[in-house]
Amino acid sequence: MDGGWNVCVGEQTPDQIDSVVEEWQRERPDLDLSALGIFARMKVFVAALGASMDHPLDQHGLTAGDFEVLSALRAAGPPCVLIPSQLSEKLMMSRAGITNRLDRLEAAGLVERRLDPSDRRSFRVGLTDRGRVTIDAAFADHVRNFARIASHLTPEQRQQLDDALRVLLRAL
Repeated sequence: MDGGWNVCVGEQTPDQIDSVVEEWQRERPDLDLSALGIFARMKVFVAALGASMDHPLDQHGLTAGDFEVLSALRAAGPPCVLIPSQLSEKLMMSRAGITNRLDRLEAAGLVERRLDPSDRRSFRVGLTDRGRVTIDAAFADHVRNFARIASHLTPEQRQQLDDALRVLLRAL
């Protein structure tokens, strides 16, 4: 798939979003619709990306939520241990939500919880050996999937997209 670009000619091939923009331009010529196509394509892309991101995780028996927790623990570096409040902060979710994920991951043998020796009211969450093997394999597949998708862009396009998204995120 050429992603809507005619590679041989170097021109865009009109898509369904172009049709919608043209219809609205006809109906509302008083409005500047130059951003409509951009954000409509981003919406469609994000939905398709979500499905594409789930596939490699499914192969490792992980949900997106499981992957987030295991990734946060693994990225913390050795010994790959955090306390629940740190996980909650990193993942921007409630402690109750973290607890549900941890219960599932602990039952699967991917994480373990131990009392915090410095604060016996709290506990630490760490990757098990199985959890580390799982997240390393899942993360590698996840990154390969992103590389596959991004390979349709030139290095310059990748940088331009990254820069543009950074600016747009600041605008929100």
